[in-house]
Amino acid sequence: MLENKVCIVTGAASGIGLAISEAFAKDAAKVVMADINKEKLKLEAGRLGADFFEADLSKKQGCKGLVDFTLGKFSKADVLVNVAGIQTVAPIDEFPEDKWDFMISLMLTAPFLLTKYVWPSMKNQNWGRIINLNSIHGLVASEFKAAYVSAKHGLGGLTKTAALEGGKYGITVNSICPAYVKTPLVDNQVDAQAKSHGISRDEVVGEIMLQKAAVKKLIEPSTIGEVAMFLCSDAGAHITGSMMTIDGGWTAG
Repeated sequence: MLENKVCIVTGAASGIGLAISEAFAKDAAKVVMADINKEKLKLEAGRLGADFFEADLSKKQGCKGLVDFTLGKFSKADVLVNVAGIQTVAPIDEFPEDKWDFMISLMLTAPFLLTKYVWPSMKNQNWGRIINLNSIHGLVASEFKAAYVSAKHGLGGLTKTAALEGGKYGITVNSICPAYVKTPLVDNQVDAQAKSHGISRDEVVGEIMLQKAAVKKLIEPSTIGEVAMFLCSDAGAHITGSMMTIDGGWTAG
């Protein structure tokens, strides 16, 4: 399915980005893994036989450099998966302004720039797949997450706009919107909340993190990799502009 397809994955050194890179590499894609953590990135890319590019995607030059590297080596880009992101939790009146700027740059501006830069290649070959790793917070809000929720809602708008523009060129653009995924970042949050609330890890997951979900279980990163593969397959060719929820029923109520 993805054999010899050139696939760019950001945030690829760990978590969801790594899981997607693993799924693509297993399918014989030519994967370009991007992250700011060069040491971990180099290690994982070596394990998968993938190319890697260290980049600060909150900066325009990082986004441009990643695409230039990919086009320079492979002369095309078939798939772009925008995963890179962070989380900061604080009330609006205490939210650090520099964190706001950074998070919007990394999680909204970077996906726009990367989409813009790969677009000509996808148009020329009349085929492309762009997947934006969104969140249920691209659909609903939670308190104390102003920058994250704003970036993810904006990413949903970018997804839909690009889907409308890309259809006639064979380019599909979709958002994957999961609830909590079992990543190192989330594991750290579980430990911190267990300590602060004086409860067990299982209670944090079931009663705090997944309180609104019907399925009280963290999502495995490999599940997101499989969904990304589906969106790149022939079966996903008519799915575009979607906000695909994988939330255990969180948004059903």
